[in-house]
Amino acid sequence: MSTHEEEKLLHRGIRPTAARLLVLRALLDAGCALSLADCEARLGTMERSTVFRALSTFAEHHLVHHVEDGTGQVKYALCADDCHCGETPADDPADLHLHFVCERCHRTLCLPDVPIPIPPLPAGFVVHTAGYVVRGICADCATRSHT
Repeated sequence: MSTHEEEKLLHRGIRPTAARLLVLRALLDAGCALSLADCEARLGTMERSTVFRALSTFAEHHLVHHVEDGTGQVKYALCADDCHCGETPADDPADLHLHFVCERCHRTLCLPDVPIPIPPLPAGFVVHTAGYVVRGICADCATRSHT
């Protein structure tokens, strides 16, 4: 019987290995985007190169997307099951979404229900991706500060 993690990998054409399953579990448990260093810290004894290879494979197969949130570290966020990012010459605008960086807990969160506008571009320009990062206080931190 397949686990949820194995099914997610197989759905994207990724062969489940022990290392890939552990990296995926770390991303699922985090509930936010993680950097390579964040993943390493969560996984303890796994080699950095093994974590990096798993994340790279996930990105190649559109299981995760890169988030550049201004911290200087690329972060990796899980794509929605129905995400099609990178599978077509121009990404599906429905896959483009806002990212939020909390200034208190420093988490980077995907906000998939908040689509980002694509500005009109000059003739001949083709959008492949767009990134918008909003900074502020996340709902969890805001709630904690009012209790």
